Amino acid sequence: MQIAIIGLGRMGGNIARRLLAHGHECLVFDRNAEAVSGLQGEGAKGASSLADLAGQFAGRRVFWVMLPAGEPTEATIRELSDLAAPGDVVIDGGNSFYKDDIRRAKELEPKGIRYVDVGTSGGVWGLERGYCMMIGGPEDTVRELDPVFDALAPGYGDIERTRGRHAADDRAERGYIHAGPAGAGHFVKMVHNGIEYGLMQAYAEGFDILKTKNSEHLPPDERFDLNLPDIAEVWRRGSVISSWLLDLTAIALAGDRNLDHFSGNVADSGEGRWTLEAAMEEAVPVNVLSAALYARYRSRQMATFGDKMLSAMRYGFGGHVEIPQ
Repeated sequence: MQIAIIGLGRMGGNIARRLLAHGHECLVFDRNAEAVSGLQGEGAKGASSLADLAGQFAGRRVFWVMLPAGEPTEATIRELSDLAAPGDVVIDGGNSFYKDDIRRAKELEPKGIRYVDVGTSGGVWGLERGYCMMIGGPEDTVRELDPVFDALAPGYGDIERTRGRHAADDRAERGYIHAGPAGAGHFVKMVHNGIEYGLMQAYAEGFDILKTKNSEHLPPDERFDLNLPDIAEVWRRGSVISSWLLDLTAIALAGDRNLDHFSGNVADSGEGRWTLEAAMEEAVPVNVLSAALYARYRSRQMATFGDKMLSAMRYGFGGHVEIPQ
């Protein structure tokens, strides 16, 4: 399938590479000309502008926008709305607010332009592992794009099939779902990231307790100088708290047991806040998720070892750099 990828950063570039590896024809554009030329060398067709990109399609155009949420994405979709023709598809694969998706779909509908939102998880490992995708948009359009989603998804892999599950649609087992109409994909991804905050905070606080067990304010006979890399490693093997986040924790501690390479000033990219806003609209209590978000705010004033652990996990899965000041 012929598809354009707009935004060739940590995820956009690898999405193009994975599609190329699966035989799709990728047209690519980024304001960074070096990013475009680099992918041209790997088989993609480069463009110098969005207009140039739109003009290179042989037929129906599919634009995948992979840019930061907010104005970068908004401006790009506005320009594409003037370049696209009825029947063309605009996909937002970034981390946009789901209510923006609902608005955009309504704005593009009178022009006959189909809008799809794809909550994309996988970070910098997606090229190798594949991407977990939560998709919103018209059912027929999502089905037409199935070859793209199937190529990007992890597939069945070696994960054990869920006992007792009987579903006619196996897309969830292959790593992607059609969650519902416009906005549903990013809504599910938003809650996914809110949960991610809570899981990461639990690991961070646990390892903070382990490290602090050797502090001077404890009686000498109650101090333990615990080997955190070994603890992370043994928990990976058969423990009920094993996970990919724990894998990344073990990798970080193996390379730097004190995590001195991380500042612990932990950023939040928006989805955590939006998850809490949705919870308040729905009157759903989210004690853990709200505490995890507030802990990130606190980390920017007084960082702990646990906060460094959060930074290490964020770097591990997303390449987010939070280095010491």
